[in-house]
Amino acid sequence: MDNDDWVTRLAELREAGMPCVLITVMGERGSVPRGGGSKMIITAEQSWLTIGGGQLEFRCMEIAREMLQQGESHPRYEQFSLGARFAQCCGGAVSVFFEPLWNSRPQIVVFGAGHVGRALITLLATLPCQLVWADSRAQYLQQAPQGVRCCCEEELTDVVTAAAPGSYFVVMTHNHDLDLQLAEQVLRRGDCRYLGVIGSQTKRQRFRYRLEGKGISSGQLETLRCPAGIAEVSGKLPAEIAVSIAGEIIAEYQKDRC
Repeated sequence: MDNDDWVTRLAELREAGMPCVLITVMGERGSVPRGGGSKMIITAEQSWLTIGGGQLEFRCMEIAREMLQQGESHPRYEQFSLGARFAQCCGGAVSVFFEPLWNSRPQIVVFGAGHVGRALITLLATLPCQLVWADSRAQYLQQAPQGVRCCCEEELTDVVTAAAPGSYFVVMTHNHDLDLQLAEQVLRRGDCRYLGVIGSQTKRQRFRYRLEGKGISSGQLETLRCPAGIAEVSGKLPAEIAVSIAGEIIAEYQKDRC
């Protein structure tokens, strides 16, 4: 990709709702790999363009991904001396600007790609959010709506670990024991803004009992929404359940913005 194409790449990432960090070399002194105006674009898993390679680029990519992981929305300004201590022999110095983009959108992680999961993802994909859809069965994640990041993982708890701080989680897999495992992992994080589990009042009571036995406190369990969704929206059709859960999530993130 040519250096002039960074605007096009940013537009594509914005359309996909993919958070990224735009790295720009603001100034330089002495011998440096790339001059002022050089750029890189970093997402959680990919990168485009270069600011010169070596330890400078490696460290800048680390910083950018730390910002994405922490959900930072404010830009940062860093200065680097490219001497022996930095393992580069240029001998000059650069100032670098890190600009996080679209990190203010809430991240919603949906576990489960059955009928209800697909209906919910289709609905949530119309909202201004970062949407992650996770299932261990690759064939169920096919034909995801545009902008949805699909995660096919054997260990779905890894998706919980990788989620941004303050994420919203919906658990509706094909396995009750897996639902329990994921709910436990989310509660142990202690930073979710929403945890909804599909099920019944009986399932909620069973989960509370088993999670208490695993050391989850009563206060943590109060944040568990099971059955997930707005009680006033009844019905068993996938679309009806999806509307109920989506409405509850929207109410939560609008409340967080107030």
